[in-house]
Amino acid sequence: MAERLDVRIDRDTPVPLYHQLAQQLQVAITSGALAPGDPFENEVAMADRLGLSRPTVRRAIQVLVAQGLLLRRRGLGTTVARRQIHRRAELTSLYDDLLRERGVAPSTSVLSHEMVTDEVAASAMGLAVDTPLLHIVRLRRAGDIDLAVLHNWLPPAYSDLTRDELEGDGLYSLLRVRGAKPVVAHQRIGARPPSSSERKYLGLTPSQPVLTMTRAAFDGMGNPVEYGDHCYRAQDYAIEVMVDER
Repeated sequence: MAERLDVRIDRDTPVPLYHQLAQQLQVAITSGALAPGDPFENEVAMADRLGLSRPTVRRAIQVLVAQGLLLRRRGLGTTVARRQIHRRAELTSLYDDLLRERGVAPSTSVLSHEMVTDEVAASAMGLAVDTPLLHIVRLRRAGDIDLAVLHNWLPPAYSDLTRDELEGDGLYSLLRVRGAKPVVAHQRIGARPPSSSERKYLGLTPSQPVLTMTRAAFDGMGNPVEYGDHCYRAQDYAIEVMVDER
């Protein structure tokens, strides 16, 4: 019989319900509270017990399946996967991606570093529109390629970040040093023609598109960590996502 896990859902936080559920189930598996091969609670029973919708519970379970923590087999139900195939997914920055995937030491120039108010950024992070935010604009390079223009707005708790720090390390690394760990983000990916300043910094012609990404990231307690509005040279950068059958 599947064990009923103690799960606490906070409906007053901006962290999505499915992510709250997936995170707590993930901890139960990785901590050993659920052992490899253990049966997993039926999604209908879990939804009724926790007062959640079936799509919310199903999405949380799919996250764990995608991470290799759960196995779903027709006729056998859902069970905890063997430990050797456990893997975890986490939010990363472009700096981390370049260092890990390309083996390239990224370089950064800080183009702007100032305290501002910004209604769009504040609203995306669930803050009052008049909240003072640290707005930084960076040009990110990979080797000799100017790859991206990165706009980020940080809440007051992280407004002490300096230009020197930002030119020497990735934003997420600097935030982790300050105790911030982004665990969930609302992210949108798109494409558009570059602005005149983006053409200048990235060496593009008006007909060459930029890949865009906006992201509002939050920690495990639902506190805002950052809001970003980034653009990348489309010919030099791609965003990969994992999809699975629902």
